[in-house]
Order: sequence, then structure tokens, then C-alpha cells
Amino acid sequence: MSERDYTTTPKPSIADRIRGAVWGQFVGDAFCLGSHWIYDLGELEKHFPGGPRGFEEPAAGHYHAGKRPGDLTHYGDGALLLLRSLQEQTRFDASDFGSRFVSLIGSPGYIGYRDHAAKDTVANYRAYRELHPDGAYGYQDGADDDQPASITRLAPLVARYFKDSDLVGIVERATRVCQNNERAVAYNLTHAMILQKLFNGSTLDDAVSHSAEQASRLGAEGVVLAGKIAAAIAGRNLSVREATLKFGQSCPLAGSFPAALQCALHYADDFGEALRATAAVGGDNAARGAMIGSWLGASLGVQALSDGWYESLTAREEIASGVEWLVRMADS
Repeated sequence: MSERDYTTTPKPSIADRIRGAVWGQFVGDAFCLGSHWIYDLGELEKHFPGGPRGFEEPAAGHYHAGKRPGDLTHYGDGALLLLRSLQEQTRFDASDFGSRFVSLIGSPGYIGYRDHAAKDTVANYRAYRELHPDGAYGYQDGADDDQPASITRLAPLVARYFKDSDLVGIVERATRVCQNNERAVAYNLTHAMILQKLFNGSTLDDAVSHSAEQASRLGAEGVVLAGKIAAAIAGRNLSVREATLKFGQSCPLAGSFPAALQCALHYADDFGEALRATAAVGGDNAARGAMIGSWLGASLGVQALSDGWYESLTAREEIASGVEWLVRMADS
């Protein structure tokens, strides 16, 4: 439960931190595919005795029914779309990512779950198009939503821009594509600050403490968020189950973010145990898994992930291509 001892363990390289963060984000999401959004812990235990082992197939009638082990949830689908856009454009382009997102979610053939952020983003786009058929749309009018739609896809974006002086502006624009909401912006910026510090070699403890200081400067939402981070730090020695039930199992970032942060701090040395622990508390475990996976992957390096886990991902070849491109961009 203690922070990793860097006096005896070599620090991961920047390249391995980037690999760890991006692979970790996708692994954390896919790990919880079959157990996602089961809130009743008795029901969760009935379906997964001893807790989810990861990468289970969704049962018939489940939110992600039709997907297979190794597939991504709707969060991961959006993350893969952003990674693809970044690599093909070599930069973040809100219009490119936004048009890809609207096309995917609006497609009748899309089998992923459409959450409020997705449905309302598409509705806002279509409403604009009805009034302005030929107008230029900036893709900054996403849903008024404060859930984890965007935070679960940001690791590749931060890996691409962690050295850029406009990281804050880029993350805000990326957030507003699907979530034009001040709380979502504050949480996403804070998530990005943690990853930025980790990519630059900070320990997880230092990165989290720094993020609390920075969050407090982000207006009223940031002040509340700084208090949530302080509570996660103070509760790091609680069991993940106790802390997650305290913060809340559900999607809104005001609960899911500090719950994920407490789990990452509690299992700061153990990527696998962190994912198993958050999966076992149900609720929006896929969102928490994606956040935890990105933080611990960036903190511990890609070597902390089981090879079998990321090799199990259906989209592993595309993710691998994107990850190595991000590493090359960081070296350039």
C-alpha cells in the first residue's frame, strides 16, 4: 500500500511510462467489460465468485452484450477513436475527432453502449446541422455531462502533449467535444496534470499532491475537486471496497475520480491487484479501471502490466501502433 521505493527500483523510462499509461488505460477498461455496471455486490459475487478475474464476456441482456472478451467498453471505443485520430492527423484536431465520434455513435451498426455524453453530443451536432447545413462546426458543443466519457480516453492525448505549454488548452478542447461541462473540464485537467507529472518522472504521491494544488486554482469546481483528492489521500489505507462505497460506485466524476485515485494509491505497487480490487466493487468499474490503469501504468511503467493482459485486447495491433508512434513523438 505504500508508494514504490525508488531508492531500490529503477525509475521507468519516459517511453515505458507512456507505454504503461496508454496500454494501462485500455487494459483497465477491457478488464471490466463483463462486470461493468453491476451495483449490487451480492449479484456481482453470484456472477463472479471471489470477484471478477478480468476480461469476462458480458452476459445476455448486459449493457455490453454482443461484445467478446478482449473488446473495449464504449469508453474504450472512444479512446481508440481518439488514438486513431491523433496518429493519423499527427496532432489533436477537434473537428477530426469530433466527426469520427459522431459518425461512429450515429451509425446504426455500432454495437457499443451509447451513454448520455454520446447521445447528447450527436443530438447537438444534428441540431446545428438542421439550422446550418453548410456551416463550419467547431465540435465544442458536447453534452452537458459530468461523467467519465472523456477522462477515460485522455492518456494518449497527454502522452502526445505532456511537453507542450498549451496542454491545458488542448485537454479542455478535447473534453468539450463530448462534454461541454465545467466539472468535466476540471476533472479532466486534473487527470492530465497527474499524467504529465508522472511522464516527467514524479512519483505517484508527488503527482497526486501536485494535482490537488493545481485543481484548487480551477475555480469553484476545482476547489471542491481538491477536497476530493485530499479525501482520497487521507483514505488510502482504507480497503478499496470501503473507500469506493464511501465515494460512490456510480459514474459522476465527483465520486468515480476520488474512488479511482484511492485505489491507485492503495495499490501503488501492484497494477493487477488494483484492477481486481476496483472491479470487485462493481458500479462504474470500467471507468475507474481506465483511470487507475493509466496512472499506475505511467507510475510503474509498462513492465507492471501482465503481457497476457494487453495481448488479450482485440485491438492490440492498432493500440501497439499508436503507442509506439506516441513514444517516437515524445523522443522527437
